Amino acid sequence: MTVPVSAASGSARIQLLVIDPQNDFCDLPAAWQTTDPATGALLAPSLPVSGAHADLQRLAQFIQAQGHVLDAITITLDSHQRYDIGHPGFWQTRDGGDVYPFTQITAAQLQAGAYLPRNGAALPRVRSYLHMLEQQGRYTHMVWPVHCEIGSWGHAVHADVQTACAAWQLQRQRAASTVFKGMNPWTENYSALQAEVPDPDDPATQLNTRLLAALDTADVLLVAGEASSHCVRATTEHLLQHLPGGRPERIVLLTDCMSPVASFEAQHQAFLAAAQAQGVQLADSSQISL
Repeated sequence: MTVPVSAASGSARIQLLVIDPQNDFCDLPAAWQTTDPATGALLAPSLPVSGAHADLQRLAQFIQAQGHVLDAITITLDSHQRYDIGHPGFWQTRDGGDVYPFTQITAAQLQAGAYLPRNGAALPRVRSYLHMLEQQGRYTHMVWPVHCEIGSWGHAVHADVQTACAAWQLQRQRAASTVFKGMNPWTENYSALQAEVPDPDDPATQLNTRLLAALDTADVLLVAGEASSHCVRATTEHLLQHLPGGRPERIVLLTDCMSPVASFEAQHQAFLAAAQAQGVQLADSSQISL
């Protein structure tokens, strides 16, 4: 793969965008897991993506090898409260029973009363949200396991990526940028650039023009992270739609540094094919020499 930049000129600006490289999304081996000091219970990833641990180890190796030419690193962090429209505790069945992770909920099911918010006062807002989400045709609402809870071990960055980024900061004498997304409990926020249904009263859910402007300064924008079927996909789609300077050929997806959520492999393949058709480059991280 040939990156569209002449590294020898020293004039190209190369950025790395890392989407949600967090413990809760990693299929970490037991030795990488830990225990809750308050309860003694094992803290295992709550939404592990098969292959993510190896993805992020490869990404860390890439940062270590190529960090001297990376001008900026931006890391996004999925960031939720326990009370969240995408978490089980928000919902109940018709008879007041629990709603389990990986349940999809449609506006029609809500209208029929099959699933309801536990807080009855939230019903009008939830009804409006599901209708607006479905009108976009991007996703059906999914109830996920509680994940990336703010302040938790699962919210933290994969240890190898954290170590590599820390070393890069000292090497380049600059800080990495961190972008929190998903803190609004009323809307899903797969993309780092905009919530699926922006809340007009919450600027954090609306298009992040500041981040877009920063990424737009890149001559080459490398993208990696988890999961390719959801957050990497949604962010890349918004980049293609909103990046002020256009030029999709400068976006490079590091395909060996991302994996899909289980049973969403078809969406992963469709995303890569659609991105490539729009000019985005696909590459294995070991193929790139900057």
